[in-house]
Amino acid sequence: MYPTISEAIGADHARLDQYYENLKNAPDLQSKIEWTNQLTWALARHAISEELTWYPAMEKHMGQEGVDMINLDRQQHQAVKEDLYKLQSMSPDDSQFNPLLERLMEDLHHHIDHEKNEDMPKLEKVLSREESKELAKSFERTKMFTPTRSHPSAPNKPYFENFAVMLAAPIDKFADLLRSFPEESKL
Repeated sequence: MYPTISEAIGADHARLDQYYENLKNAPDLQSKIEWTNQLTWALARHAISEELTWYPAMEKHMGQEGVDMINLDRQQHQAVKEDLYKLQSMSPDDSQFNPLLERLMEDLHHHIDHEKNEDMPKLEKVLSREESKELAKSFERTKMFTPTRSHPSAPNKPYFENFAVMLAAPIDKFADLLRSFPEESKL
């Protein structure tokens, strides 16, 4: 049984926070690299899945108000994507890594607070519980084929985004085979 869209997105937010904490508390460089890769992988997939599923639902069900909310959300996502793009290519032992990580998480939490307090309640108000569960299912499924790295210069609006996702995802997924990640038991 799938949760509502708010529950699915909220669970992702909690996982992102856990990956961040694991990264901050990693005991050595290799562990920090693994947790950086895990955070990047999860955050990139999360952001694009929102843009491909949740944002169109807001426009469809909320009209111009939804479009206005989406425009703000896209701006917030862009800031996060730009920071993530820099972070994903930086070694955790770089002197700029921790300040960039903190800025990324600050921008991300600002966006999460906006979603939690503004977007989610308004969308859930106009969706039936069943529609919300179907949207959550779509959100979770979409993460299976999205890119796993940040691509801030890629288009972020339908239908150009859909095309860019289809091009970037296989390349990202192949490169992930060469990256280090935390052991499954640590997730």
